[in-house]
Amino acid sequence: MTSRDPDYVVLGETRTYSFEAITRAIRLVAGGARFIATNPDPSGPSAEGLMPATGAIAALITRATGVEPYYVGKPNPLMMRSALNRIEAHSETTVMIGDRMDTDIVSGLEAGLRTILVLTGSTKPEQVARHPFVPTRVVESIADVVPLVDDFAPED
Repeated sequence: MTSRDPDYVVLGETRTYSFEAITRAIRLVAGGARFIATNPDPSGPSAEGLMPATGAIAALITRATGVEPYYVGKPNPLMMRSALNRIEAHSETTVMIGDRMDTDIVSGLEAGLRTILVLTGSTKPEQVARHPFVPTRVVESIADVVPLVDDFAPED
């Protein structure tokens, strides 16, 4: 970790972004550091309601520098393929479960997985139809996934 001529600025999810840290990131990226971010999610849920997430802070840095980040997390297909390889799983026997259509579900679909959208997070029911792709299933909460295990089990 350095603030003097780094090769990369890496932005990840946190609840403690500071104006000083964002300003430092802007200056480093403008000075030539490569810009990497974990995920493009602009917002996320909290007990009090929506809160800014990595994508919102990345957009702020991009707007100030003109440099777009390379996203290493969802929906990057490389991330999904690496994860499948790591756990020695195959796309035909794996299901992606998530609460965001624009990262979780598209990530699963692009990796060839079946997908389950859980409506207790970021995506609301009325937002599902806005997307040009659809999840395999939509459920109210993660508790509703347990009865689906047999439906998604590979056939012998």
